[in-house]
Amino acid sequence: MIYLDNAATSYPKPKRVEQAMVNFMNNIGASPGRSAHRLSQEAGRLIYQTRENLAQLFKVNDPLRIIFTLNITEALNLALQGILVPGDGVITSSMEHNSVMRPLRDLERKGVKVEIIPCSSRGEFDPESIKKRIKKNTKLIVINHGSNVIGSILPICQIGEIARKHGILFLVDTAQTAGCYPLDMEKDKIDLLAFTGHKALFGPSGTGGLIFGERVNIKKLIPLKRGGTGSWSEFEEQPDFLPDKYESGTLNAVGIAGLNEGVKFILQEGVDKIHRYELLLTQKLIEGLKNIPEAIVYGAEKREDRVAVVSFNIQKRLPSEIGLKLDEEYGIMCRIGLHCSPASHKTIGTFPMGSVRFSLSYFNQWEEIEQALEAVKKIAKEGRKLK
Repeated sequence: MIYLDNAATSYPKPKRVEQAMVNFMNNIGASPGRSAHRLSQEAGRLIYQTRENLAQLFKVNDPLRIIFTLNITEALNLALQGILVPGDGVITSSMEHNSVMRPLRDLERKGVKVEIIPCSSRGEFDPESIKKRIKKNTKLIVINHGSNVIGSILPICQIGEIARKHGILFLVDTAQTAGCYPLDMEKDKIDLLAFTGHKALFGPSGTGGLIFGERVNIKKLIPLKRGGTGSWSEFEEQPDFLPDKYESGTLNAVGIAGLNEGVKFILQEGVDKIHRYELLLTQKLIEGLKNIPEAIVYGAEKREDRVAVVSFNIQKRLPSEIGLKLDEEYGIMCRIGLHCSPASHKTIGTFPMGSVRFSLSYFNQWEEIEQALEAVKKIAKEGRKLK
């Protein structure tokens, strides 16, 4: 089997991730922040250590400004629904995932003004075009850092600079970049960073979070849910401090134990090293696909302007047909269709059919890319015979 579906979830994970989760279940097992006994305290220490390691990865000064969620979808919903109220304006791009677009469409029905900046077919736009969209009521800019469809990278630092000059908060969806692309909250001028644990951070599913920059006023940001936090138990009102205000209910402690080891692995290997290796694999894949006459490859050509996500189609063949053959005949796991991002496919011209997506990881090998390319060549040749 060759696994090329890492944009959906990374596989395999470092062995230490599994070991940490098994250790938690066998030797800790308690609920963090709920009891005074030693096992609960140990669970609490592990949660805080994970915040510290994430803070080191994303260059965050205060680990307590990192809150855990079940996934990046919940983190994005918390930010969008917690900040925007009827009458506010928000700016986004035409390359957004449904985890951004669906909450925005819901808010739009409630009276929030949504401005969408059209991207090119390569998933790019000029950051200066944002200035033309800013109005007196614009409160937030939300951008997908790396496209889950074509791997294009948007210039978040320049966008963040514009947001700060105009007193607007900047929310970044890092689903495809956290762990495999250098990120610095302050240098990149990010106010809110949403991340997922189960992709390039090598953690398990059910983990993610939202990081609050210093410009975010948590007194005004409304929680997505309220409930028990283990703190202020004598009050029936929600705590108003971080991280408790946004972490109601028992955390996925066993999942966070695994996430902690995934982040530690990345810190030890180095994000730059991981990024360079994935870019080399991506370049090999793109060059190989472009040498197949029937293949249509989407996205930016410069390898430094993307993450390890490559979408393509084969002329006269349906993506679903290609994906099925890759799986059943060649043992290659990939994803086909619209990738939960119809806006992106409309932008690059592949809606409603979608595309075939290969998404790579630090654990993929050169030989796997060669075998995948050989499989695509054979499928393309079969298509010639069908004409």
